Amino acid sequence: MHTIQNTLYVMTPQAYAHLENATVRIDVEREKKLQVPLHHVGGLVCFGNVMVSPALMHRLADEGKSLVLLDDSGRFKARLEGPVSGNILLRQAQHKQAGNPAFTLELARAVVAGKLKNSRSVLQRGAREATDEQEAARLTRAADNLAASLRAVTVTATLDELRGVEGEAARGYFAAVNLIVKPAMRAHFKLDGRTRRPPLDRFNALISFLYAMLMNDCRSALEAAGLDPQLGFLHAVRPGRAALALDLQEEFRAVLCDRLALTLINRGQVGPGDFDLREGGAVMLNDRGRRAVVTSWQERKQEELTHPLTETKLPLALLPFVQARFMARTLRGEMEGYLPYLAK
Repeated sequence: MHTIQNTLYVMTPQAYAHLENATVRIDVEREKKLQVPLHHVGGLVCFGNVMVSPALMHRLADEGKSLVLLDDSGRFKARLEGPVSGNILLRQAQHKQAGNPAFTLELARAVVAGKLKNSRSVLQRGAREATDEQEAARLTRAADNLAASLRAVTVTATLDELRGVEGEAARGYFAAVNLIVKPAMRAHFKLDGRTRRPPLDRFNALISFLYAMLMNDCRSALEAAGLDPQLGFLHAVRPGRAALALDLQEEFRAVLCDRLALTLINRGQVGPGDFDLREGGAVMLNDRGRRAVVTSWQERKQEELTHPLTETKLPLALLPFVQARFMARTLRGEMEGYLPYLAK
């Protein structure tokens, strides 16, 4: 039995989240839409123009629950939380190892290897399920190219060289992912390379939105483990950037977000009408699309699997928390090297 603190997502424009006794109440146009006991809420995530009362902000901070503000496309804007109670000795170890070039490169290699292995798993599954032999062969070839990239990762001598291998592998992966989309949906969901800020097609808009939610979960996992989310190894440190959360996110992108995006598209759970075209060519999920994706994301996170290393059964929602603890153990020298999560 696993207890997962539930995250409450508020997506309706002009919604008002406030405290009523020991509950969180959501009103839209002064009409109550939702009311849940505060002890059932692990965190509050607000998309776009959502108002939050000061009393609710204070209560969330008092109880160690986070308030996360995202823009309407899911991009992280801000996070409010109470005093940090992370382990100072662990953070000292993290800062010390971040200044060790050999350790930094080794951990960054493990992060990229996890990403490439899981990306390869998505392509291999796509090849097995493909009905067109030529497309199955192309997917297999792309998966083989990722295997070659994995071998190259082990001999990279610098972070820049490693990032180059990762970038080239990602381009090949995203070019092949189009073939996993059902032919009837390809005209609407063609992925024309990876585009961000803003996404320029529906597929990019969908995975960017999913990545934003995954990023929030990874950051929470690192903070729960006592790590500093700002100090990464693969991703360069920049003001306001949760570099370590980006590192942790890499191994989960393909198997949690890309797989879910493909499922939503191929099953018709998300369609062309769930997106809006903005000025300058930007494509964004609309309110209806966001609701469908968030619902599916929450359902997906409740699915259980057996972790290959701990051999324990746990919901997908806890994967980032398990891996954050592995990262902490690696930084403390309790594990010889970081072992990313590898999907079957």
